[in-house]
Amino acid sequence: MRYLLTLLLLAAGCTAARAHGDSTQYLFPVRQVAGLYSANFGELRPGHFHGGVDIKTDGAVGKELVAVADGYVSRLSVAPGGYGRALYITLRNGHTAVYGHILRFRDDLEQRVDAERRRTRRNSVNLWFRPDEFPVAQGDVVARSGNSGSSFGPHLHFELRQTSTQRTLNTVRMGIIRPEDHIAPLMLGLRYAEVDTLDGIPVHGPLRSFELKKTADGCYRTAAAGPLEVGPRGYFVIEASDRRDGVYNRFGLYRVSLDIDGERRFEYRMDGFTFDRSRSCDAVSCYPLQSGARAEVLRLARLEGAPAEFYPTLRERGLVRVAPGSTHHVRIEAEDDCGNVSTLEFDIRGGDARLRPERDTTAVAVRRNRDALLRIGDEATLRIPAGALHESLFARPVRLDNPATGSGTVAVLSPAYRFLDSDTPLAGEVMLSLQFFVPEQTAPHVTLAVRNRRGKLVRLGGTYDAGRLTARIRTAGEWLAVADTVPPTVRPLFTPGGDLSRSGALRFRLGDNFSGIASYDLYVDGEWVPCDRYPMQGTLEYHFAGAPTHAEHSALLVVKDGCNNETRWEGTFRR
Repeated sequence: MRYLLTLLLLAAGCTAARAHGDSTQYLFPVRQVAGLYSANFGELRPGHFHGGVDIKTDGAVGKELVAVADGYVSRLSVAPGGYGRALYITLRNGHTAVYGHILRFRDDLEQRVDAERRRTRRNSVNLWFRPDEFPVAQGDVVARSGNSGSSFGPHLHFELRQTSTQRTLNTVRMGIIRPEDHIAPLMLGLRYAEVDTLDGIPVHGPLRSFELKKTADGCYRTAAAGPLEVGPRGYFVIEASDRRDGVYNRFGLYRVSLDIDGERRFEYRMDGFTFDRSRSCDAVSCYPLQSGARAEVLRLARLEGAPAEFYPTLRERGLVRVAPGSTHHVRIEAEDDCGNVSTLEFDIRGGDARLRPERDTTAVAVRRNRDALLRIGDEATLRIPAGALHESLFARPVRLDNPATGSGTVAVLSPAYRFLDSDTPLAGEVMLSLQFFVPEQTAPHVTLAVRNRRGKLVRLGGTYDAGRLTARIRTAGEWLAVADTVPPTVRPLFTPGGDLSRSGALRFRLGDNFSGIASYDLYVDGEWVPCDRYPMQGTLEYHFAGAPTHAEHSALLVVKDGCNNETRWEGTFRR
């Protein structure tokens, strides 16, 4: 029976296979779907690699999720963001299967989660289990697909990890998940930058752009006639994307390589990663371009902080050296995880153009492998631990007086301070301290903010005490202190006092002007009850248990934002 089920899934395009080609080891994780995908493994996301594949659930929630192989449920987690409701199955073969954005767990699992939430009076929980508590056999239904957490539409986020290391695995490249894909990656743009060093610190020249022309399926060349003129030392940046049969989604690349005169100089591959490496996506990409792009913008050179495991072939870190007047042939390959390959070929010629860095007397050398302390007078201090940067750099601390907020809902409390510009990705946390004083009634609402690329202020958090705001942050740019004194908004998605006997849940819409929803507690008839928040939809839900009695019930919802503003909603309903 199990073998027959596997054959049916293969025929439906929902193929599942093991790394060595045995298609009976894994079942497809979701039933009764077309087997289409919206995201693949290793895609470059803001601040992280995508750790799995996103399987479409045909625009619906409630699809059966099954154990892909024998094992046991080892972990359940519930949170408003990230994977939302997530389930982990430790498999007998040394892997762990992860299911994210779930609607509901299986009844016995849901009851365990509910009991823990009520015991701790916490809506977010993390539970781990022994092998004998919740064993599962291949094909057992373990949950229903949903749209919880940081999800923009119904789908299943599915991962496989090595249990011993928690290293994520490229399930498509290994043949475990096999989507229909006959489309080669799309080459969208080429850029080149010269690079030199000053006091041992890399200095990157401005990126030059070159238009590409498609000559055949999967074959590209530069649009300009003749060789491209380059400097004596530099690197290329490729902008590319991928598509799959039957969907309009964009996907990430599996491999990119660079050959000069037939010699492989650089190769990037995405076979897997441990989560301490996930933030290295900002070093793999060309971050100033990637942060606003819809495609993948990959730097064909290794920054000093990028993990070597992503580069199976690397000569001189991928840098291209060209003597003046000499000509060389360049071939760049981009491959997707299904084996489709596109190529870009062109010639380069060495010219006289050269980046000649000059010492800026206001710049401070910050070396990646050393701690650094930067100051702006006595009012602003930035501590940069060793390893917090992907690359050594020159920092130019600047104070910007009278910064505009772009919003009338927060009060500016300090000048803006820029130690590292917004084009600088951070590999780890840096510690910022600002000195200023505010009235006592304002102090609980103080927070650090950063102005993003669109000019919008974004809360970063922090703690204000005795005239000093301190924060651990991972986002560079213009930092300033603000106060948010506006409480969250709460709107019931039902008629207060109305009859909800035919409704399965008590629903609210939550909103906040700036600092975001930090906590929420719902009391029904004076008793704390667990509820689920869906931040992408802006809703909060409490699912009723038991049969309706048509009695009147009281409800109290207490919502706080990230700056200690509180809203209380009270009302009644019948059920």
